[in-house]
Amino acid sequence: MRDPVKDLRPWRDAEKSLREITREYPSFPKLIALKIDAQRRGVVYTPKALAAVDPTVHMTTVRSDYYDKEDLSPVSLILDDGTTVFTEGVLADIGLEPYVVDHDGRNAYLLDNDAPLARVSYWEKPAYYAKTTAKGRPMWQVVSARPQRLTIHPHQYCDFWKKPGQGCRFCVMATNYKAYGKEARLLVEDIIETVGEAVKEPGGYQSVFLTGGTILSGATPLDDELELYLAILKGIGPLFGGQKFPSQLISTAFSLPQLARLKAETGLTSYTADLEVLDAELFKWICPGKSRLIGYEGWKDRLAAAVGLFGRGRVNTGIVAGVELAKPKGFKSEEEALNATLKEARSLAERGVFVVSCVWRVMTGSVFARQRPPSLEYYVRLALGLDAIRREYGFLADMDNYRRCGNHADTDLARI
Repeated sequence: MRDPVKDLRPWRDAEKSLREITREYPSFPKLIALKIDAQRRGVVYTPKALAAVDPTVHMTTVRSDYYDKEDLSPVSLILDDGTTVFTEGVLADIGLEPYVVDHDGRNAYLLDNDAPLARVSYWEKPAYYAKTTAKGRPMWQVVSARPQRLTIHPHQYCDFWKKPGQGCRFCVMATNYKAYGKEARLLVEDIIETVGEAVKEPGGYQSVFLTGGTILSGATPLDDELELYLAILKGIGPLFGGQKFPSQLISTAFSLPQLARLKAETGLTSYTADLEVLDAELFKWICPGKSRLIGYEGWKDRLAAAVGLFGRGRVNTGIVAGVELAKPKGFKSEEEALNATLKEARSLAERGVFVVSCVWRVMTGSVFARQRPPSLEYYVRLALGLDAIRREYGFLADMDNYRRCGNHADTDLARI
């Protein structure tokens, strides 16, 4: 019997299909494997699928540091088990055929080679998306919503890009900023007002999440970035009835004095600073600005220092899984890359820091736009490996799991 998700195209012949992966790794949930593959390859919508979008109900607009969208296609998808599939951004044409979303008049489905694989639904937008701030800013541009959290991107540019060649090679933040001509920083007053409207709505937001581009300025490097996050966290804290509330910050890796201020002056309950890739030499190549400012070992030391303040299991670091195989300087094989990445993840776990992975979505406008991500099997094995390390070291991952983020296949496995 012909496998409906495998044909004679070269890239399909070169790797195992979704069906083969789910047979070979029976403990790995099929819908999480499908989520990974859809994010890796992207999705497109048929006319019937687009006709089923109701812009009064579904989320079709988003503004963030790396993506601006105002058309009538859905922002992203949800699978039947609640797994979120992030389809934001414009993928580069790297020869991997995207999945297709189609609609039969009642339900939407994710298809590959015309075979329906899973039912999907479109993200619904919150009521505050239709409101504006007192200063006239549409609230959807200030705070975006996932099904489970509020997301704030207060600085939508990265200072590393001010010097040519210093931005991360997979990133499209500078491209997006220049394409839309938007201001770099949001007004703190707009953010506080918008969060205030969002929390009035009944629903299931599990946390507030902040992240943005690096701000290098200040009396010491990153001081101005710190001050921006302090102002936001102090401003929205009272909206939750007290100083502490479920929250996550992804920032540049702050120094110990800066981290101490975050802990002492805000209700922040967890901390993240993304290494992006777990290899010292590749860090220099892929993240040159981060490498020059802090360095690979320095970044890890700052993460470990954060554990002393926030506690084990409340500090993690994200990687753009797959960039470690980027040519020409990346690992030469998936096996080599997997072993090296998991070895480094274990060394971080020994210091109280756990690793979460995002699928490398090769974006138009990035330095790596002509690269190709690794196979689905690589991502499945990486997720299983990171999940095993997290369980071994007793990290619950509740700060960054499927309920509070939804972007990490490895923490999706915490549901099991």
